[in-house]
Amino acid sequence: MLNISEIRKQFPILSRKVNGTDLVYFDNGATTQKPQVVIDVVNNYYANENSNVHRGVHFLSGLATDKFEATRDIIQQFIGAKHKHEIIFTKGTTDAINLVANGFRSLLNKGDEVIISELEHHSNIVPWQMCCDFTGATLKVIPLLDDGSLDMITFKKLLSENTKLVSVAHVSNALGTINPIEEIISNAHKVGAKVMIDGAQAASHIPLDMQKLGADLYCFSAHKMYGPTGVGVLYGTDEMLNALPPYQGGGEMIKEVSFEKTTYAELPHKFEAGTPNIAGVIAFKNAIEFITGLGVENIAKYEDELLQYATAEILKIEGVKIYGTSKNKSGIISFNIEGLHPYDIGVIVDKMGIAIRTGHHCAQPIMERFNIPGTARISVAVYNTKEEIDVCINAIKKAKMMLS
Repeated sequence: MLNISEIRKQFPILSRKVNGTDLVYFDNGATTQKPQVVIDVVNNYYANENSNVHRGVHFLSGLATDKFEATRDIIQQFIGAKHKHEIIFTKGTTDAINLVANGFRSLLNKGDEVIISELEHHSNIVPWQMCCDFTGATLKVIPLLDDGSLDMITFKKLLSENTKLVSVAHVSNALGTINPIEEIISNAHKVGAKVMIDGAQAASHIPLDMQKLGADLYCFSAHKMYGPTGVGVLYGTDEMLNALPPYQGGGEMIKEVSFEKTTYAELPHKFEAGTPNIAGVIAFKNAIEFITGLGVENIAKYEDELLQYATAEILKIEGVKIYGTSKNKSGIISFNIEGLHPYDIGVIVDKMGIAIRTGHHCAQPIMERFNIPGTARISVAVYNTKEEIDVCINAIKKAKMMLS
């Protein structure tokens, strides 16, 4: 059983006040808070270890390189990748998807098809629109059902020999829907298509094993996993990554350069041009160790308890409608109150020290699907409590009274 009180002590920001009251942080879908050990590692790097990686023969460069690569090792273990070189460091999930979409410009032709879904974050829509515009490929969309789950019957009908890639979210950032990615991957592979999974909302909530999952590409961000901002991971199979051309040119990603010809470095360095966020990558190891120390399964179980409790409590408020009611959900509640704008709710509860998200959550097609301007969103993490949920629900009730 998780000791939530002890877990909370590891996060210094949770003890601060906002507008004179204790901070209640329910915007974890946007970014999670950082434990002291992650903060300390970032500070220590700049104070005692600052050096570039992979390039120097001196002590500090070797130390930084060893710690940088140790994070690659732990990520390989964390997601069950077959090879260490299948782990590519990026700036985040958005950067990873753009890397792949840019690479597919050389793999797609007119008449080819890319499939995404109606519940994608803009980061998994716009890069594919740009890619299809460039190549002449066609973008197809899996529709949403009323409960916020994907229409899998239509998905199977969309698949054809022209389908070259399927790119979908593991978990919806706006609705919390957990997609049946095993089924999606299996069906896509039957027609010879590759599959990319946006795991930004899943990686710290759902146990991952790339070899069992069978995805060709999978990406996620450190900052949604108690780690630093500006760090992401792209996993790709050896075959898939070798098929993609380099995304950016510069230092680190080359083997030999002359004015006549350049040869590229082997994986993973082929995709890691320039100086990375070294401190962030090193500290990400500690964030993953924080997660694995608690156990992903234990975190998922506890967060589901919070989700069920919060769902039951918020539904007691008259006029509440929850968007995303699929049986398979992660710790996100997206809701509106009849007659009230979600932005107004967010502003008022903020005055009471409560951080929730309002708006379209960078998922405008979902809002269009439900014919709404946006939603208010509660998203939980392992350091949240039922007591915080009670405080949040009471604040929403007060907001409703003030706005009605």
